[in-house]
Amino acid sequence: MGAVVSLDGLLDERRVWKGRPLAQPRGLQPTGHAALDAVLPGGGWPPGALSELLLAAEGAGELHLLWPSLARLTASGERVVLVAPPFIPYPPAWLAAGVDLRWLSLIQASRVEALWAAEQCLRSGSCGAVLCWPQQVDDRALRRLQVAAETGQTLAFACRPQQAALNPSPAALRIAVDLHPAQWRVLKCRGGLAPATPIAMAGRG
Repeated sequence: MGAVVSLDGLLDERRVWKGRPLAQPRGLQPTGHAALDAVLPGGGWPPGALSELLLAAEGAGELHLLWPSLARLTASGERVVLVAPPFIPYPPAWLAAGVDLRWLSLIQASRVEALWAAEQCLRSGSCGAVLCWPQQVDDRALRRLQVAAETGQTLAFACRPQQAALNPSPAALRIAVDLHPAQWRVLKCRGGLAPATPIAMAGRG
């Protein structure tokens, strides 16, 4: 995975790369989990939108859920950015999941700076996906991430505690990640009704 990068350096670098027009809408964005894709409108992640992953515990399953998508994106030369993750990424695990580390960038930032950094990366249109781990954020901050994802036509993922499910959110998709039992619960999905039945976490439990 390379060294920690500065946001300015990352964006400057990506301005040179012209992999796709900034405002070009993306097509199907499968999650890589067939059972989950089967119940989501459009068959995968909502393109150019914010998805919230509500976790039973910090670092409890979000990567397992996202790795197939991140592997697909990096395999096609799309930049994936991690903004202030709670733990230092373990490169062998990412490699084993099929992620091309040459296209993985890590931005270290304070809690306040992390939201700004995530928004700028999303808005730039130069990343395939941006992951952030905001703890206590209000509806306004989430809405800014949603608008930035739409502007840059980028997949945005906000990993938050499950307690956040008690509050409304502008996210197009909300998925609760449970540990006991290991399962995913779709709480909200734009364009369709959330399924009532949980989905067993593939390869877990």
